[in-house]
Amino acid sequence: MSELDTGLTAWRMTSNHNRMIELQADRSPAREGPVEIAYFGSSAFRIASPKGVSVMVDPWRNHPSRRWDWYFHDFPVTEVDIGASTHAHFDHDALHRLDAHVLLDRPIGRYEFADVVIRGIADKHATDSSAALYDFKKIHAAFGGANIEPPDNPRSWDNCLITVETGGLRILHWGDNRHNPPPEVWEALGRIDIALLPVDGSQHVMGFAMVEHIIETLRPHVVIPHHYYIWDVVQRQSTLQSAQPWVDRRRAAEKLDGPRRSYSAADIRHLDRAVHFFGDHVAFDREAWHREGAATAG
Repeated sequence: MSELDTGLTAWRMTSNHNRMIELQADRSPAREGPVEIAYFGSSAFRIASPKGVSVMVDPWRNHPSRRWDWYFHDFPVTEVDIGASTHAHFDHDALHRLDAHVLLDRPIGRYEFADVVIRGIADKHATDSSAALYDFKKIHAAFGGANIEPPDNPRSWDNCLITVETGGLRILHWGDNRHNPPPEVWEALGRIDIALLPVDGSQHVMGFAMVEHIIETLRPHVVIPHHYYIWDVVQRQSTLQSAQPWVDRRRAAEKLDGPRRSYSAADIRHLDRAVHFFGDHVAFDREAWHREGAATAG
């Protein structure tokens, strides 16, 4: 019985997939239209298609050992149609915190439903810590006995680049991918309209020059930073820092006034590598999250 409470928790949900049955019966063609991107802190984004199909990428949790908490509490349980995770690190893989119809854990290949196409491209996690505050390769080698350098890295140091195509837009979630994948990966990515890239002042995932290399290679219309410190969501022991200094240096940067932004292909066509920054905004009730987390801990 001790094993009963482990693994995915969908069996405990009272919801069902009646909604998906209705959506799959809708034979109307996919069309261009507004696509909403909502930021949930860390690297978690919810993307909503013109037909209303929602995709959550990279919900987070604390490390399962509970000896290395990054967040004040685990990700709030959230209803979504499709959940996806780029890689098997605790700050990206909390699919069990989603009340979802479909889960795509480290997808490689193509998944299509209604007016959404999700593609996963297999590659590797960033391992160049030369710009970071500390040498995480040395830490993993010393305390975990793991060589995280590809090609012989353990599973958690793989990464799947995820593209979400809907409403005439191609949105890329970089996860924690390395900045210098081989040419065939760049070719597979193709045209990217909106790039969600990890950026923080500690240069934890990759250095600013590496981020710039990705931006200049992809040349997206819009860049949205993630994986940075938010004072009442992310704890200081994560070592993450704000992305604000990096944003301030960008020539075309806009600090958004809330946790959601709608995009259409026509509206962003004229933009060239514009930075849209959600700052400390998150698309959940953080006061309720703190209350519920405190009650659970108590």
